[in-house]
Amino acid sequence: MKSAPVTQAELGARLRTAREVCRMTQDAVAKELGLSRSAVVQIEAGHRSVSGLELDRLAYLFGRDIRELLASAFQHDDGLGALFRAQPDVSQRPAVMKRLRECIALGRELTQLELLVGVDRVATAAGYPLTTPISSWEAISQGERLADEERRRLGLGNGPLPELTDVLENQGVRTGLVDLPEDVSGFMLRDRQGGLFVVANRSHHPLRRRFSFAHEYAHVVADRDRFGLVSRSSERGDLVEVRANAFAAAWLMPEDGVRQLVAALGKGKQGRAFAEVFDEAGSVDVPRGTRAAPGSQTLQLYDLVRLAHHFGVSRLSALFRLRNLRLINEAELQTLRLLDEGGKGKQLAVLLGLDLTATEDVGQDDLRHRFLGLALEAYRRREISHGKLEELAALAALSRGQLRQLLVDAGLDPPTAHQADT
Repeated sequence: MKSAPVTQAELGARLRTAREVCRMTQDAVAKELGLSRSAVVQIEAGHRSVSGLELDRLAYLFGRDIRELLASAFQHDDGLGALFRAQPDVSQRPAVMKRLRECIALGRELTQLELLVGVDRVATAAGYPLTTPISSWEAISQGERLADEERRRLGLGNGPLPELTDVLENQGVRTGLVDLPEDVSGFMLRDRQGGLFVVANRSHHPLRRRFSFAHEYAHVVADRDRFGLVSRSSERGDLVEVRANAFAAAWLMPEDGVRQLVAALGKGKQGRAFAEVFDEAGSVDVPRGTRAAPGSQTLQLYDLVRLAHHFGVSRLSALFRLRNLRLINEAELQTLRLLDEGGKGKQLAVLLGLDLTATEDVGQDDLRHRFLGLALEAYRRREISHGKLEELAALAALSRGQLRQLLVDAGLDPPTAHQADT
């Protein structure tokens, strides 16, 4: 038996709840819809009907699925609203809100396209029930242990990680690059229809984006109950962010892998090596081998360049990892950092052929490519109309002219103007 349709009054109440959850004012909604505030008041009171276009726009603004607003049962809680409650100041940043909405909408449409073309997406990313850390030491310890466990679980060994977007996609986590404000490195979202998302800031350096993907993946496996988190430089002292940063550093640069590479460079040995000899009475240290020549074990800037390139991280990230592993001290860190900031590290990377060029992108926008590919396939199978294809292309920032060329290049003849209209 079919459920009764949602009444105008009930729909208005749901729209009011969705708006309040997202911390939007009636004035802000009115501006987005090109209506007066009194019209929004009337809609929420159930005294004015809502057109299909208006309802579609309202669903987008609130990060909702339009079918969810019209269903017999309505969920007051959702991913976007939960994120705003956890980080209320995000709702005051229109640029970030815009990108969050776009990602939710893109993810839901992508899920529908996958269903249309028969793609089975299975989320296999693990979730770890960690307690909230109460100190920086605990946050770092949790992050590093979690990174070690994820490497073991995924069979990644101690070497450099492959392309992170591939690793995350294989775990059922969608990835994307989005233009965000400079102080926002990325975000993690969990949406009922769209699934799990991690996004990195497109405007950041490729190596920083790689670190951001690892950071956001930490939120996926450790903070999934939060529905979403926006990572900002102003929040780096937050213990959850400290844990995610510790995870990213250890996941990208595992301790055993770093020590093996340093050893391969002929570095990292103690001034004099010792061995312990045991008997029932106890143990005694016995010198073994020869003392390393003074200064021979000091890591140099060219060593740092090789280490950073090997693991696909920035030289700054590699520096702090070396210090945390006590392979360099604070004075050595500062010396190397000053040399790098003075441009010496970049010069060495170029001369050694280890510089990341502009064409070697790290963290490609696989989400957009996959989305457009599935849209073309659904169109080829006549699962979606040309009008729907245009709508999806616009969601992926593709103009009508670009879409027409894409159809030609793909061997899919675009319809005539009359066919497109019909």
